[in-house]
Amino acid sequence: MPSPISPNSSSLTADLADFLAGMTGSVDSRLLNSATNCLVDTVGSMVFGAEKPWSRMAIDQAVSSGAIGRSTIIGKSDTGTTPTMAALANGASAHAFELDDVHEEAINHPGAVVVPVALALAEDLNRTGRDLLEAIVVGYEAMGRAGIAVGPAAHMLAGFHPTSMSGVFGAAAAAGRLLDFDEVKLNHAFGIASSLASGTMEFAASGGMTKRIHAGRAAEGGLTAALLANRGFEGPADGLAGRYGFCRIFTDAPRVELLTHRLGERWMIDEITVKPYAACSDVHPLIQATIELRREFDIQPGDIDQIVLEAPTKAATQNDMDGTVSVMAAQYSAQFNVAAALLADPSDPETYQPERISEPEIGALQSKVVSIRPSPEFDATYAWKMGGRVHIDLVDGTTLSRTVHGQKGSMHDPLSAHELATKFAHLTMGRSDPNLETLLSNVVNAGALADLTRALRRGGLGYAGR
Repeated sequence: MPSPISPNSSSLTADLADFLAGMTGSVDSRLLNSATNCLVDTVGSMVFGAEKPWSRMAIDQAVSSGAIGRSTIIGKSDTGTTPTMAALANGASAHAFELDDVHEEAINHPGAVVVPVALALAEDLNRTGRDLLEAIVVGYEAMGRAGIAVGPAAHMLAGFHPTSMSGVFGAAAAAGRLLDFDEVKLNHAFGIASSLASGTMEFAASGGMTKRIHAGRAAEGGLTAALLANRGFEGPADGLAGRYGFCRIFTDAPRVELLTHRLGERWMIDEITVKPYAACSDVHPLIQATIELRREFDIQPGDIDQIVLEAPTKAATQNDMDGTVSVMAAQYSAQFNVAAALLADPSDPETYQPERISEPEIGALQSKVVSIRPSPEFDATYAWKMGGRVHIDLVDGTTLSRTVHGQKGSMHDPLSAHELATKFAHLTMGRSDPNLETLLSNVVNAGALADLTRALRRGGLGYAGR
């Protein structure tokens, strides 16, 4: 057996920790602006998601722990709790309805993990808005790099859910920033977090609600790792890239060099997709292509003979399902989402409500999707740049085709400021303080975090104990 490595020895994980710990107080204003946008979008997803039944279960579970503290649970304004319980509940709400942001290459959802941790701990420690935003930048960087370094496509096709797996590192890094960790403590937190990574893709095969809790569990786990490190608990020196590190044991295609490649030049928060549709982002190119064909050619359901889809292997494998059996299936199913793009409005979360997904017209049109073919063309850029192609054969013999490679909302075709604001307004209308977006957008100002906390605790938020 090789001799144990000293916790302070150099390693790729330690190098990443050293870089991230050195960012305190020096994050560029451009990145802070990006973090503000991520904060706004994620809180909007939380407020909307807190009403969902699976979120209510997570909220009630957090409250039933009896933990009392200064951190806010969205949708439970009468109860302050500990940061770990707030992170669990709010992470579940943020990831509750496929509305939260994505780092495409890492195939993970950093906002739903990092933002709940940063908010909960900033509240508890009475930190500034700038501290909060820096924690978000640091957390996105750690989670994104862990996600790309594990070889995300092989990792996911092996059955691991990237958000819950790599999410613990984003949570630990965000917490470390707010706890003023040096590089040694942060490296310990990463080492501890490597033993807390968990979560499988079985929900995509046999259903259930487990995906809904994955972001919350990663937030709770990574925050717990940081809090343990803060007490002096030691983790492995190379928890991400070591012989039995996260990036080597959960994949057949590790890219550990990406943990540190171009640090300070390439920023994970620059590569975020903000979702315009409440569906798995891997099928967004197919949704967009279908909507474009529908609008250009005024396609009616009765005009269609059959539909053939081309997509990355991942989507052809894990998004090939009957979308009418559950809300989760509808949000994941390529067939359902193409049918919805022809019959409804995938940008409206109501499209995925139980009463809508069971409509006979949706099922009938979904059945006309006869094939989802894996495409080498889209595999070549997966998941850095998502792609898909839709072929619609009409009953008159005409075939209409459309390709989308780099979908709306991604870094290749970002949402405009107006589109971002419209999404937030739609998700929070009647569910939150009317000044919430303004408070979120100005959180970097002195004293603004306290105002934001008061707004988050005011009535009208989501579940609110119902």
